[in-house]
Amino acid sequence: MNEQRIIALLGRRDEPTDAVEEYCRYLAGALRDRGFAIELTRVPWKERGWTAALRELQEGTREWRDRWVLLQYTALAWSERGFPCRFLRVVSKLREGGARVGIVYHDVEPYGGGRVIDLIRRRAQLHVMRRGLKFADIAVFTVPLDVISWLGKSHPNATFIPVGANLPVDTPAAAKSSERQQNPLGVAVFGITEGDTGRKECARIVDAVSFAAARGGPVRLHAFGRGARECEAELRKALKDVAVELRVEGVLPAEQVVSALSSSDVMLFVRAPISSRRGSAIAGIACGLPVIAYSGSETAPPITDAGVVLASPGNNANLGEALLRVLSDADFRESLAAQSREAQRQHFSWDAIAKRYAEILSR
Repeated sequence: MNEQRIIALLGRRDEPTDAVEEYCRYLAGALRDRGFAIELTRVPWKERGWTAALRELQEGTREWRDRWVLLQYTALAWSERGFPCRFLRVVSKLREGGARVGIVYHDVEPYGGGRVIDLIRRRAQLHVMRRGLKFADIAVFTVPLDVISWLGKSHPNATFIPVGANLPVDTPAAAKSSERQQNPLGVAVFGITEGDTGRKECARIVDAVSFAAARGGPVRLHAFGRGARECEAELRKALKDVAVELRVEGVLPAEQVVSALSSSDVMLFVRAPISSRRGSAIAGIACGLPVIAYSGSETAPPITDAGVVLASPGNNANLGEALLRVLSDADFRESLAAQSREAQRQHFSWDAIAKRYAEILSR
């Protein structure tokens, strides 16, 4: 079988880890068995400037005529401050070169904020996303189309494909929940936002595990990933007199992330309302965990098909009550874990994602 060659085209690299690059690598691995070979390349505007980067892109497009180029969109991948207007010049160069253009929208909504600069940035991002959709042959959104505020009703080139966990998880779950019978039970937190937002997340984590520990007994809390180390002192101070065994680690290799999640009993996800584009939350689902999270405008199937217990945003008591119930009720915990394993198999595994991509790329 001849392989169909595809380009995954990225903007600047995110540090210390680039989730979009990892997404492309896992997708490439899953599509290989379906007859597609994905080559990753970048538009090096950050290193060389836009003029040189676009000239190099134009030369590259000579070899891409009639080939699919999957252009990966986040606002900050194409602009240091989130004004990604030059992204449209990339789309234009690809079309001029005869490539078949697909845009994968990892950012599906413009950024928030009430300052004048925020309003201008939001307008710029909406313009770019709408124009990109107009000129793309296909557009992949990582949340259901009907929850996207600006999309409207009729876009035949738009399709929904959720993200998967950027982890080496080869089965519907990395470990069965029956293998996790430990005392005390473990709560995993994968990633904490930096700055003031992270401090608010820490407060939510502390409130929830303190509530559960005070009413249900000792708890193990394992926080790891981006931002966790920076919050360690704050977490230890707040939990000093609470029956919580705390372990904090920074960014871990993917195999160790799987191990950390698989040895926990529940994931607490407080970075944002849960949705099918939140890879760190889907990591918990991929490892067969119940997930406790806030609901929001993007919280819709298939993420709600997993073992997710939803709390109301801004209501920290809901979060603690949900955590206590999951930790205290083994049957409920196992039923949630089973839902996560099934959702992983049907929707969030890379095999399921690759099947969706193969369908639209073969049209």
